[in-house]
Amino acid sequence: MIEFEHVCKKFKGHTVIPDLSFKIEDGDFVAIIGASGCGKTTTLKMINRLISPTSGKILIDGENIAHKDVIALRRNMGYAIQQTGLFPHLTVRKNIEMIPRIQKKDPAEIEKNTQALMKMVGLDPQNFLDRYPKELSGGQQQRVGVARAFATDPKIILMDEPFSALDPITREGLQDKLLDLQAELKKTIVFVTHDMDEAIKLADRIIIMDHGQLVQYDTPENILKNPANEFVAQFVGHKRIWGSPDFIKAEDIMIEHPIGCSPELTLFRCLEQMRNRNVDSLMVVKDGILQGILTAKQALAEPDRSVKARSIMTQNVLHVAPQDTILDVLHLMNENHVSTIPVLDKSHTLMGLITRSSLVATMSSQFFETEAI
Repeated sequence: MIEFEHVCKKFKGHTVIPDLSFKIEDGDFVAIIGASGCGKTTTLKMINRLISPTSGKILIDGENIAHKDVIALRRNMGYAIQQTGLFPHLTVRKNIEMIPRIQKKDPAEIEKNTQALMKMVGLDPQNFLDRYPKELSGGQQQRVGVARAFATDPKIILMDEPFSALDPITREGLQDKLLDLQAELKKTIVFVTHDMDEAIKLADRIIIMDHGQLVQYDTPENILKNPANEFVAQFVGHKRIWGSPDFIKAEDIMIEHPIGCSPELTLFRCLEQMRNRNVDSLMVVKDGILQGILTAKQALAEPDRSVKARSIMTQNVLHVAPQDTILDVLHLMNENHVSTIPVLDKSHTLMGLITRSSLVATMSSQFFETEAI
């Protein structure tokens, strides 16, 4: 665990970080984001003591890093930066193997690990290990930089805008590779970026900073849905949630109090209720549990209007859970050619309803609200 306890940093009397406190759990991928000059890179560099705090404490696994040998501290952390930091006079192999060799690790193990790291970042060892950095493209250099950051199998990896200078296609490919690596290795990664899309894609949690202060620290989903203040809302962007459909859940867009009826209600009463409430279907509910759906088409096709709703309602209704995404809802609607999807919890209690028209209305209202801001 990484802990900041009331950390302050001043440069020549100017306060860059006034009072910063937060915790990063083991195995978490945390992105630090904010405008230029907000203190995000300073925060990152204080973790490996490239910059020392003016006051306060930074703890790793409960130990104050100010009391640790700085060389040992840095050698046990991976570090990748925008400029790659590769030594131009050393081959790719020597760049990756430098720290393991300083640590006097077994040469056979170093060789085996180097081969694995190159394959891990998508570079053929035979083609690239004996090249010099100048012989590589920008994207290939970044891959080597990431490989080197993992070379000592560190518990913590610090990354300072490592992909920001790359073209969009190369950048997206490296982001995907990093996601794969993190899923497999579960390192503690602290990743500085100025790109909200990148932070949302990669991070388990996001720290948003403004003028050296932590404004919000939360999951990408909660930041998109519940920005802490107007600064976060403006920084994130009002429309961005619609660009991340995995974060839009059924419970966010459902009609919360759908029109329902008892299974014992007659079709005559059911039709009257549909007319009065201007709907074409009713959720048939008993003690809060969904029994089925009765449509106006079903009711009108039955000549005997004294028949009970339970007799002709559709049972075994397709449904979604509150935490299912908008993509799940759309897929279910399109695949089964239905226009109404109830939202049920685990006990089949009716929580809400999603219809094609309500879905379109929700998305449209979101668009027009954001346009008006």
